[in-house]
Amino acid sequence: MKAYQNININDYNYNLPDDRIAKYPLQERDHSNLLLKQQNHFSKDKFYNISKHIPPESLIIFNNTKVINARMHFTKETGAIIEIFCLEPVTPIDYTMALSANQSCTWKCLVGNSKKWKSGKLKKSIEIRHINTTISISRLNQLGNAFEILFEWDNENIHFSDILDNSGNIPIPPYLNRESEEEDKKRYQTVYSQPEGSVAAPTAGLHFTNRVFDDLSAKNIKTDFVTLHVGAGTFHPVKTDNAIEHEMHTEHFIISQQNIKNIIENFGNITVVGTTSVRTLESLFIVACKVWHNPQYSSNNFSINQWEAYDEHKINLKSIAPKIIENLYNWMQSNNYESLNCATQIMIVPGYKFVLTNRLITNFHQPKSTLLLLLAAFIGSQWKDAYKFALNNNFRFLSYGDSCFFEEDIFL
Repeated sequence: MKAYQNININDYNYNLPDDRIAKYPLQERDHSNLLLKQQNHFSKDKFYNISKHIPPESLIIFNNTKVINARMHFTKETGAIIEIFCLEPVTPIDYTMALSANQSCTWKCLVGNSKKWKSGKLKKSIEIRHINTTISISRLNQLGNAFEILFEWDNENIHFSDILDNSGNIPIPPYLNRESEEEDKKRYQTVYSQPEGSVAAPTAGLHFTNRVFDDLSAKNIKTDFVTLHVGAGTFHPVKTDNAIEHEMHTEHFIISQQNIKNIIENFGNITVVGTTSVRTLESLFIVACKVWHNPQYSSNNFSINQWEAYDEHKINLKSIAPKIIENLYNWMQSNNYESLNCATQIMIVPGYKFVLTNRLITNFHQPKSTLLLLLAAFIGSQWKDAYKFALNNNFRFLSYGDSCFFEEDIFL
């Protein structure tokens, strides 16, 4: 990365008292507060009025991933509790295939209390659809600070998703400082969530209700859904003083030919819900650049590294972005690819020029986080004024907190 060698993470810090972190969701999703920015002025509204602030005939894009019950607990004969936190599948590597596996699969997992489980199998019995099922886990390879865990069970009619649903807990954010409760299984999901795979919710979407969708439809605001499975790395703070030295986490997304067609038809008039959707769309442009430079590319699987978006050749192509995206669409058609399967490590920091994100709906983010860096890239130093306004006006912060609506500042 050449363009932005030094970003002091201490410039993206603010004082967040613990009592401003929303520990529980509001009773009604769309009654959360909404912070609005018009030029240099900030104001407060309710989220159920969001359709009043989005232009008619525009497009709004959501991340429809569904959070899995990724936390499981096993008990050793000694009584020690071992927590298994499923991060992403290893074998099979495809999320759908791993969740539909019957009898065995392996996942990359964090292991709580790992010092007390060095080897051997751990087992537990659960009842699924009135049938007793025994699950065993074995520790295979170490993968950085995580482990490859083999899951096996004795009923071929049971899928791994059944095991998570019946034995796992929803992985609410660590900063809530509480155990997950039954309410979280519903409220830590968007109302439109579908494909399972995330270990954290795309929280900007938690405010949407059927009533809000009806209001959007009444204004002829089109809706579309992409899928990015949110990883636990979304909660990792930037621990290096120079944010450029932070290693960004990788997340997987799927985007369809129809998604790209909708983007082409609404280019320059797109509202994006959440930072995960932003990562998806801005990564899509990088994929389009790859195909532009290599039209003979023979796979619909792509990988985007942390600083690839800052490559000079790709930056220069932003001036003809609609043509680049349309070329990708034509390439998919000619190769009969209905969708793209991508892994992205993209890190969006101040100085980044957005391609497909014109308006952003997002929650309030942790101090010194990559999510706050993304917001600062979008609205510049005004993020400080926005957060100051929110703190002074009783907004609730983080995953179960309130929301913001920002439009891209073309003068950045």
